[in-house]
Amino acid sequence: MRIDRRRFLKAAGLGAGALALGAGVPRAESFSAGPNIVFILADDMGYGDLACQNPESKIPTPNLDRLAREGVRFTDAHSPSAVCTPTRYGILTGRYCWRTELKKGVLWPWDRPLIEPDRLTVGGLLRSAGYHTACVGKWHLGWDWPTTDGSRINDELPPGRYDAKKRPPFGEKIDFSKPIGGGPVTRGFDFYFGDDVPNFPPYCFIEDDRVTKIPTVPKPDGMFGHKGVMADGWRLDAVMPEITRRAVDYIASRAARAQGAGGAPRQPFFLYFPLTAPHTPIAPAAEFKGKSRAGAYGDYVFQVDHSVGEIMGALDVHGLRGDTLVIFTSDNGSPGRDGTGMSGKPNSVRKFEHDPSRPWRGIKADAWDGGHRVPFIARWPGEIPAGKESAELVCHVDFMATVAAIVERELPADAGEDSHDILPALKGKELAHPIREAVIHHSGGGLFCVRQGRWKLILGLGAGGFSGGIKKPKPGEPEGQLYDLEADPAESRNLYARHPEKVARLTALLEKYKASGRSAPPATAARGTKK
Repeated sequence: MRIDRRRFLKAAGLGAGALALGAGVPRAESFSAGPNIVFILADDMGYGDLACQNPESKIPTPNLDRLAREGVRFTDAHSPSAVCTPTRYGILTGRYCWRTELKKGVLWPWDRPLIEPDRLTVGGLLRSAGYHTACVGKWHLGWDWPTTDGSRINDELPPGRYDAKKRPPFGEKIDFSKPIGGGPVTRGFDFYFGDDVPNFPPYCFIEDDRVTKIPTVPKPDGMFGHKGVMADGWRLDAVMPEITRRAVDYIASRAARAQGAGGAPRQPFFLYFPLTAPHTPIAPAAEFKGKSRAGAYGDYVFQVDHSVGEIMGALDVHGLRGDTLVIFTSDNGSPGRDGTGMSGKPNSVRKFEHDPSRPWRGIKADAWDGGHRVPFIARWPGEIPAGKESAELVCHVDFMATVAAIVERELPADAGEDSHDILPALKGKELAHPIREAVIHHSGGGLFCVRQGRWKLILGLGAGGFSGGIKKPKPGEPEGQLYDLEADPAESRNLYARHPEKVARLTALLEKYKASGRSAPPATAARGTKK
């Protein structure tokens, strides 16, 4: 009897990419003794949404508050970009996205993969250490979409450039009966399930490299999102419950395989769980409506907290709590939409007297801290002290080098170029000096910022994002913005003209990072250290 490869891999608990390792990373011959790792990424959730770090929050977040009590909460953690796609690239590669072809903005429907085929990802690194790896949720890093005529949207448009006349019609060429290349199972993951981008076509779920149901129905004009096709019966408010269920089921399936045959060591797992909320469409399920005092947006944040609780509960039920590192964060700040029409104007949620960015200036996409200073909580019982708070300056790109340190694997010189090992800070160790020399921030509009210690330089005027674009200086105005975050955390007093020496030093540091192709010293980036 002929064995169907896809069914065999599913029965074995593997995805379609299990035999296609990607990025030249060999499969480990034995399992690692490392912890399970669960990385939960909220979408457009602000620093001030969490009750545990904003006393004025109008949203209950009991599960995230509990996670903070049981682990460490970072107060100076940043996404590498103030918008979605670039941050996801940085998390999975340990490299700033502005080094790629995407210099600003995000990928749009039908764009090609952003992660290079030969680039080592966190998934690939952990797979080489014997981990089973899964991505459940929002990908938004591009695919090689099969078409009826072999064409690609990027033959006409570069990735990241939206054209309302070209992108929607191109969707009619997609052949959904064929495998979709370039996705998670080719970038270090054994298994994938998710809704690629909740407001982009195709409106359907994808498992591994195929749609679970071929989308044949045009999206109704009254339904939120870009024009395109959807699976019959598709509901926007059903996405979060389904990906949460799938993530919980994945944990259960790995727990069932936790012990190898004959008492062999268990196989640890890595679950990358990028949520679709509270990003638009702001579509809380019925059971969460009215559970906050911040309208539909607040209810959706409450649903995010519920999903985190479901993951925590699954780890508890299956006896995995003590063996699992859980990290929760967000891909950027919140735009603060109130949920009107599943969206709303930026900052409209403030009518409920709720500020998702509190106490920082700015919102999603901005160069100011509200655009990229995000919640970041980590729990690892026995390794991370409970109830700790850290002011260490960290960035999402640090995940790669930190994981390498945890599993005691060396990073090649051409991987994790901007990633620093923050494991000592996670474990609450006393540090003689900061882990990072500096962090580079990047707004949605491509505005660069350099943060070093108390000083932050924005190389231009304006927010560079949703609060306003990049402004040309008027005669007599400074060309950029310099803030002393220790004395002025609200970024209200521009000191650019008063401290030219600091402007010159920070500008030179950025240029050095650009020219060298890395910001992490080779000794740090290329060697995982034992802890």
